[in-house]
Amino acid sequence: MDPLPPVPTAAWAADSPAVLGEGPCQPPLMLVGEQPGDEEDRLGRPFVGPAGRLLDRALVSAGIERRACYVTNAVKHFKFVPRGTRRLHQKPDTGDITLYRPFLLAELRRVAPRLLVAMGATAAQALLGQKVGVTKLRGEVMPGPDQQPLLITVHPSYLLRLPDPAMREAEYARFVQDLEAASAWSKASR
Repeated sequence: MDPLPPVPTAAWAADSPAVLGEGPCQPPLMLVGEQPGDEEDRLGRPFVGPAGRLLDRALVSAGIERRACYVTNAVKHFKFVPRGTRRLHQKPDTGDITLYRPFLLAELRRVAPRLLVAMGATAAQALLGQKVGVTKLRGEVMPGPDQQPLLITVHPSYLLRLPDPAMREAEYARFVQDLEAASAWSKASR
């Protein structure tokens, strides 16, 4: 197995360790998010903060074991703006996505999942090399990098930001359906 190249480091991330992906090689699903959040940065693990807890709940609802999946992010460092003692998320820009993309693609080749799941616009852009409309392509399996099958869905943090409880519940159910579809596709492709 080829070793991964060194993780690039954006200038804004010079004092912060990279948060690498985790999980088995050749999994049914490789879940790709945007970037680590505050808790992920502090703990050095992907998807352990609020969005990760929601992802875990959705995976259980979809009948998917997280430990059977490979979980990672497009950008490997937490980009934030300090506000007193808090560190507020700052969305990675196209330059950040471009910087980390070669590492993500090397990670993808090494992990070799049956299906990629891009959670959110940043992950989709990193995997496809261009901006795409998540809501237009959501739930569809399409060719990704090197013709790797790819399904696009929303990022769990999107669900956390929805102000209306009824809409949040409906979108959560739709997210679970996307994960169920991804699981079914990966099982059918064995």
